[in-house]
Amino acid sequence: MSGRQLFEKHGKRIKALIKIAKLFPKSFRKNRLAAACMSRGKIGQLKRYIWISTLAKHVGENVAIYPNVYFEHVEKLSLGSNVSIHQMCYIDAGGEIVIGNDVSIAHRTTVLSSNHRYSEQDTPIKYQGMIHDRTIIEENVWVGCGVTILAGVHIQSGSVVGANSVVTKDVGKDEIVAGNPSKFIKMRASTSIGSSNIIEDMDQSKCENV
Repeated sequence: MSGRQLFEKHGKRIKALIKIAKLFPKSFRKNRLAAACMSRGKIGQLKRYIWISTLAKHVGENVAIYPNVYFEHVEKLSLGSNVSIHQMCYIDAGGEIVIGNDVSIAHRTTVLSSNHRYSEQDTPIKYQGMIHDRTIIEENVWVGCGVTILAGVHIQSGSVVGANSVVTKDVGKDEIVAGNPSKFIKMRASTSIGSSNIIEDMDQSKCENV
């Protein structure tokens, strides 16, 4: 049974558990989310979904967060429905992060919403503070494994980000981008998803053996 089917079957019970979980103090809920980080299987996913639903700005239905996903400033995070965030991802929403519906984020991906200031020559960079900038991933986006998305980037709907890419600028609707820094490869509509040439363009093979 798929995650969507499970949510449709047990959605009312899950929402009831979220309401109960919201009664606990915020510090307790943050601790429980951190404690659930390593839990595996459907029970682990359920724990993470319940606790993050009580803390984030918005969380839709059927959100699958896999083990070893780490969140900072979760209260500024918005997640749509049917979102999957796979193992070993790092999400820092200090400047706010918005992720739309039907988004898949593969393992080892980092999504940022802040940068260090570094313009003052007489002050160590680590003491110059941070610049916060909203990061947006619209609906129906596939983010390959090992990707880094920098603060302030806007990834439009229907796009694909190739494995190991570093996204430093906005990505247009239905674009396939890849590389460090990421560059436009082709429009998604110009070929069929899943074909060998897309896998080659995305350099997905680099991650298949990780």
